[in-house]
Amino acid sequence: MNATIATLLGLALFAAPAAAETPDPGACTANTPNKLLVTVQGLKNSTGKVRVQLYDAAGFMKKGRWLGRVEVPASRDGVTACIAVPAPGNYAVAVRHDANGNGKSDWNDGGGFSRDPKLSLTSLEPSFSKAVIPLRAGTNRTTVTMNYRRGLSIGPVR
Repeated sequence: MNATIATLLGLALFAAPAAAETPDPGACTANTPNKLLVTVQGLKNSTGKVRVQLYDAAGFMKKGRWLGRVEVPASRDGVTACIAVPAPGNYAVAVRHDANGNGKSDWNDGGGFSRDPKLSLTSLEPSFSKAVIPLRAGTNRTTVTMNYRRGLSIGPVR
């Protein structure tokens, strides 16, 4: 099944992690010199997990090509995740809410990207240029608004 058909059927915004992966590769530590604090807002519920992934232009939305990934428990009030940034430069953030916590992309899961580009059933993944954010040395911040299926459209929770 190609990626376009899979996303139209609600089967994948992002690949599920392999069971043997190290948890939270790319998470911040006390010694992380460059970091990005990602505030995720608009979660439809407090169940499951929220996955935040950092990409460069070359790997944007390609399976396994993220530069860092962090998973945190979902909270209806929003969550903030800290992800290590390899070096100052241009990056994009992709967020997935695995609403039932099963590690798979399901019909009720949500997604979002840095700069909150408009999504639709025919365009679930924006181009890198629509999600790119410049990150400097030190601590950076961004906010991502989640989007969910609403009938035949996709958008923030109302």
